[in-house]
Amino acid sequence: MGEEDDITKSSSPSKKKVYRFWEWTIAAILFRILLIFFFPNYLSQLASRPELSTPVTSLRRLAEGYWLKKQASISPYAGSMYHGSPLLLSVLGPLTVPKIDGLPSHVLCSLLFVIADLFSALLLRATGQKLQSMYCQNLKSLALEKVLGSSDIHACGDISSLFYLWNPLTILTCVGSSTSPIENFLVILSIYGACTRLIPLAAIGWVLATHLSLYPAVLIIPVILLLGYGPDAPPKKLFLLKNSKETILPSFSWKPVILFLLWTSAWSIYIMVLCGISVRQTGGLQDMFKRTYGFILTVKDLSPNIGVLWYFFAEVFDIFRNFFLLVIHMNILFMILPLAIRLRHRPCFLAFVYVAMSSMLKTYPSVADSALCLGLFGLFVNQLADMQFSFVLFCGYVGVNLLSPIMHNLWIWRGTGNANFYYATAIAYAALQIILMVDSTSSMLKHDRWLRKLITQT
Repeated sequence: MGEEDDITKSSSPSKKKVYRFWEWTIAAILFRILLIFFFPNYLSQLASRPELSTPVTSLRRLAEGYWLKKQASISPYAGSMYHGSPLLLSVLGPLTVPKIDGLPSHVLCSLLFVIADLFSALLLRATGQKLQSMYCQNLKSLALEKVLGSSDIHACGDISSLFYLWNPLTILTCVGSSTSPIENFLVILSIYGACTRLIPLAAIGWVLATHLSLYPAVLIIPVILLLGYGPDAPPKKLFLLKNSKETILPSFSWKPVILFLLWTSAWSIYIMVLCGISVRQTGGLQDMFKRTYGFILTVKDLSPNIGVLWYFFAEVFDIFRNFFLLVIHMNILFMILPLAIRLRHRPCFLAFVYVAMSSMLKTYPSVADSALCLGLFGLFVNQLADMQFSFVLFCGYVGVNLLSPIMHNLWIWRGTGNANFYYATAIAYAALQIILMVDSTSSMLKHDRWLRKLITQT
């Protein structure tokens, strides 16, 4: 009886944590549903906010493209309104028809986005649990059990999941008539599939995420490293310093990588075949590539957003436009390889850094990119506990997200401001993303150096 009492006492805190997680999760879902059904007039105004909706993710533009295809029987890309995937048009288009079964069109789409947020949170939790178990296992293999006993190891999966669900940016994106929740879900699905070595899931997540918004293509490097090396681990030289025969050194496995490339090729061909069938009577695949990926890369739409490119290309001379387009896109490519070399032992954290980099440099960013970035950030709360500028980042994000709509209102509606007011918030947002990337990367490397110091002292 005494042993049973000890077991129940030791297991009760974990049960309480599980119950609290599901309580907060259910509360987050119910909060979204209440906003959708009880504040429809306010939510309809969010659809026009440049911070939430971009020319690529706007649900209103998707509804226009669906009307052109079904009602006018012309290309959905005619009129330069819709620039998304034809597959997304086929899935969400019927839900944008007004008054389906007595419900406004945005309600059905928003409910679908709520489901996407729920699955994203659950995948983040599962990914965090996998990373935490591997973190504890690696510390034990390095004979650093005292780190587990002396320091507080937080449940990073629960923190990341709830942080994503209760982030105001995630909530506004979910109810603000933007397709970004689906894109975020696919990115998280790809990372989860690679972390757990569920290769078909990793492949379909990466292919669809790249197909919808192009920039997740850079995640193929951390996905391959995750499949080859496994989840994040300390650098290999720390295991060499341990100099123990029982220590298993991390090694790269090519078999899951080859399988991933095969699955990726198969899914890519399948997606292209479906797109070709969808647009065969309205311009074909060539027109689709031009109006989707070409639109993203050439920055044709200069409407204001929280990025830094719309104002720049509105002011630059046309003769230099192609040159600066090349420079800006090469910026991303130049940072990919150095980061991959330095952080190859932590591929999941590398994926977070790439997401933060893309959210800053992409042509049509929104707050959904920050929501995804901060959700992935929660996976590393144990390693990044010593970040120096966490308070500055918190205050900066709050200030930028409050000032951005104010400056937009002063410029567009009241006429008491100008474009520089709103662009200043965009520059501040980019600066915050840079600080987040630099501070988090330096903190992760500092954590690795701390582990090395502990090994040399033992």
